[in-house]
Amino acid sequence: MTAAARVLELLMERGETLAVAESLTGGLVAAELTSVPGASNSFRGSVTAYATPLKRELLGVDGALLAERGAVDPEVARQMAAGVRRVLGADWGMATTGVAGPEPQDGKPVGTVYVAVAGPDGAQNVTTLRLNGGRADIRRESVRSVLALLSAELGKHASAQDTEQNGGN
Repeated sequence: MTAAARVLELLMERGETLAVAESLTGGLVAAELTSVPGASNSFRGSVTAYATPLKRELLGVDGALLAERGAVDPEVARQMAAGVRRVLGADWGMATTGVAGPEPQDGKPVGTVYVAVAGPDGAQNVTTLRLNGGRADIRRESVRSVLALLSAELGKHASAQDTEQNGGN
C-alpha cells in the first residue's frame, strides 16, 4: 500500500478530510493522493501557492513573517497547513515549502524543506528536512515526507481515540 493510500484509508476510517497547501512540490502531493481510487471520500482539494504573495493572500500566512523570514521557514509551513485546512474546510491540512533548486532561496540552501500538518484539537507538527539530490529527488522526497508525517500524526491520534473509547487507561 502506498503512503497516500494509507493516509486516505486512515482518514476514511475516521470520517475525516484532508486539504493540501503546496509550494516547492507544485501539486505533486495532490497528484499522489488523487492517484488512489476513492480519494474523493477524504481529499477535499489543494492550493499550489508557488508565488510567495499567494501564501499570504490565499492561505493567510502572516505577511510580516513572510517579509522577515521569507517563504522557506517552519512557521510559514505551519501557517500554510492551518490556512489550507481553514480555507478548504478540512479536518486536516498539510503543507510543503522549501528550496528544490537549482539556486538557494531566502538565504536557505538547496534541499532545505519544511513539511507541516495541522489537525483537529490543535494538532500541529512541522518537520525540517535537509535533502540531497537534484530538484526532482528533493520534490519527490518532500511528498513522501509530508505523507509520512500525516500518517504518523493520524496514528498518534488514533491511539488516543482508542484509549478514550476503551475506558481511558
